[in-house]
Amino acid sequence: MGKFVIITTKTGLKFNLKATNGEVIATSQVYSNELSCRKGIASVIKNAPIAPVENQTVENFKKTGSPKFEVYTDKSQEFRFRLKARNGQIIAVSEGYKSLKSCLNGVESVAKNAVDAKIEKA
Repeated sequence: MGKFVIITTKTGLKFNLKATNGEVIATSQVYSNELSCRKGIASVIKNAPIAPVENQTVENFKKTGSPKFEVYTDKSQEFRFRLKARNGQIIAVSEGYKSLKSCLNGVESVAKNAVDAKIEKA
């Protein structure tokens, strides 16, 4: 079972979603307060299991509505994903992956682990 960990930063609060093995599989933006951070977590729990993958690494990819996982390559040619809520806002992002397969495994892990993840404060 995964878990959301709320972390205090210099400028506010953010969360990490960790897989069962303790690896961070998604990270949020920085929120100004805990209530907003918890709303972000609730949005991930709600949207991740139903979000299709929009693979932007292929030519002429099919655009989908939100919620969705957008898979893309960054400036250093690593694969990344971002989870967008129904309103189009980014609610979680990934680390860089060397392969598309690993990135897609990360998407699957977020969708699976977010559903019944516990929430704790670091």
